[in-house]
This record gives sequence, C-alpha cells and structure tokens, in this order.
Amino acid sequence: MDRWTGRVAVVTGASSGIGAAVVKALANAGMIVIGLARRVERVEELRQQLSEQAAQRLHAIRCDVTREEDIVAAFDRIEQQYGGVDVLINNAGIARSGINLFTPGNADPLRQVLDTNVMGVVLCSREAFQSMKRRSVDGHIVQVNSVVGHTVPAFASFNIYPASKFAVTALTESMRHELRIEGTRIKVTSISPGLVRTEAVPSELKTGQTPILEPEDIADAVLYVLGTPPRVQVHELTIRPVGEMM
Repeated sequence: MDRWTGRVAVVTGASSGIGAAVVKALANAGMIVIGLARRVERVEELRQQLSEQAAQRLHAIRCDVTREEDIVAAFDRIEQQYGGVDVLINNAGIARSGINLFTPGNADPLRQVLDTNVMGVVLCSREAFQSMKRRSVDGHIVQVNSVVGHTVPAFASFNIYPASKFAVTALTESMRHELRIEGTRIKVTSISPGLVRTEAVPSELKTGQTPILEPEDIADAVLYVLGTPPRVQVHELTIRPVGEMM
C-alpha cells in the first residue's frame, strides 16, 4: 500500500457496513479518503473511530449515486479540492425484500436497485476514469460485487438483485477491455463476498447459527488487491465464510 500513501480514494456507500469499514481501512493505510453517501453525517462520525492523523484524512461528500448530477458534482468537487481520484471503490448497493419479479407494481423498487447497483457503478467509474486519464494516473477501480453475481441461490427469492450483480461482473470485464484498448494501466477488480454482517442483512441471519463475514474482512480484501504490484491485476476475488452452503 506504500505507493498509495497520500493519494485519493473515493468510496461510495460509505456510511455503514462494508463502505464504512473500507473508509477506515484506507484512511489508516495513509490514503486521503472521500466517503460518498446520502447520510453524510454518518461518514463524518467515523472520524471518532480513527486516530487523529487518520481522521484528518477522511472527508465526506453527500451524493446519491442514482442521480447523475450528484455524481458529476461530487467528482468535480474532488477534482477541485483534492486534485482528483486515484482509487475508486464502488461499494454502494441496495436490495429490496418483500417482493418478487412477478409482484404487481414492483417497477419502482426494482428500478432503484438497478439505478444504484448498475448505473451508479457505471457513472462513478466513468468520472473516476476521466480524472485518472487527465492526470495520467495508473489508478484502480474496485467493485464490491457479490457471490450472487456469479450464481443464483435457489432457496429464496432475490428478485432483481442477482441480475444487478451479474451486471457488475460483466461490467468489470467490459471495463477491463476498454481500459486496455485505451492504452491505460488502470486496474479493475471485482470482489465478491458471501453473506456479510451489515444493516441490510435480516437479524435472524446475524445469529451464531449462520456463517457470516464481517465488513472488516472485505476491507482487508480491498487492501490486498490495492497492494498488489503494478504488474499484477486481480480480476475476481471471491470471499465466503467458512461453512457457507451457497
């Protein structure tokens, strides 16, 4: 991680769960970290969990990744105030429970999932790439994907969520090809966790009976892929808790 010291990392969905864990890990590793979130006050509260030096490296910008104007404004501000983006962690993601693909009137919640999990990734990556390209930076884009972006479990209805994560898997490969064609050495990596203890996980799954990962496990994975030498690109990293049946 030494080559990233003092460089700028942007983390979407930074207010809780995996995003909050990644924000803290990157700030502790010496990066200037910009946490994007709708609940920006929760990102600011993370400073209390950091050392004084690390806390000074953490900044928060309000951004709803379903709104292109929010994304463009946030990345413009990052360019002006912090010099640009070197690392992007596309972590923002949502799921919608209580509906299935055949539920009447389900268009709005399903569209919210696609706008967040797919278009948010595309638009944030676009803005980060433009910043890296302008400054000739060999940056890194990391997608927080999911194991359901590779296979769909048969024991429950996940409605459109797996489709959105399959899209992230495909987008990662499409981005890799486009980055190569552009002649850059910008890396792109998909990290696909199994079940992680976050606010989105039902409480009954957080008991000691179900194998589950902690957000810090995914933050450690982010540090690992960022810490690889410039010649190494991790394409896909799958992380499951021991004993998971999916």
